[in-house]
Amino acid sequence: MQARIDAYLEHLRSERQVSAHTLDGYGRDLGKLLSFCQREQLADWNQLDTSRLRRLVAHLHMQGQSSRSLARLLSATRGLYRYLIREGHCQHDPASGLMPPKGERRLPKTLDADRTGQLLDGAVEDDFIALRDQAMLELFYSSGLRLSELVSLNLDGLDLAAGLVRVQGKGNKTRELPVGRMARQALENWLPMRALSSPADGAVFVSNKGRRIGARAVQLRVRQAGVRELGQNLHPHMLRHSFASHMLESSQDLRAVQELLGHADIATTQIYTHLDFQHLATVYDSAHPRAKRKGSSE
Repeated sequence: MQARIDAYLEHLRSERQVSAHTLDGYGRDLGKLLSFCQREQLADWNQLDTSRLRRLVAHLHMQGQSSRSLARLLSATRGLYRYLIREGHCQHDPASGLMPPKGERRLPKTLDADRTGQLLDGAVEDDFIALRDQAMLELFYSSGLRLSELVSLNLDGLDLAAGLVRVQGKGNKTRELPVGRMARQALENWLPMRALSSPADGAVFVSNKGRRIGARAVQLRVRQAGVRELGQNLHPHMLRHSFASHMLESSQDLRAVQELLGHADIATTQIYTHLDFQHLATVYDSAHPRAKRKGSSE
């Protein structure tokens, strides 16, 4: 059974070309599934049925596993069985039609426009690290990039004259995004400094030794900027969330925001409509005469 998992993961790596992060997650989830099968004394993937799989999901839910984690486990299981059926090793998919327990929907954390301005508008020293970090922060917020997209960005993906950046997102899908005026300026300030480090390849963001900067290093620099400028922890995805929320609040164009974010399913983008409603509700509560709380002096 482990050999079948190994073959499926190799298929994902070599033929589907999924990211290392996705492979690692699927490997962990399928490892849980295999351990469960071994406890149930199942000797073949054909022996796993829907009732047993439902029992595993219920057990993990009672242990505190989130709905999102259980959905990923079921997704990994469905993927494995699609592969096994196609290869002639199985005749059924026990995960077909099985849904994870509904969990509380958490809204993404964002910065409002004023806090974003406070983060980005401070004085920037004329040195390697400061100019690089400013360019990263501006690009995250300007174009809504994922962390992986920023880290993998190469010079041939930048067209500052046209105000465009070309990134490779999830599923190796390429999309072009606009780059705002302030982000273009920050990149123009950074690129001459980058060249002084004798970069090893075409990476846009490099260390002072010329090597492509990694995801953990970017997360650290963003967190440090948040503590320094805002007095709070900050992560790259919060800037992406802020970009999406501010774009939707101003434009009300959900489809356009979906395209900019690179979401395959518009339902993923719709979470930002809930953020926008929260903003509208706050305005309503403070402005509508019949919504104000008793005892208010206003």
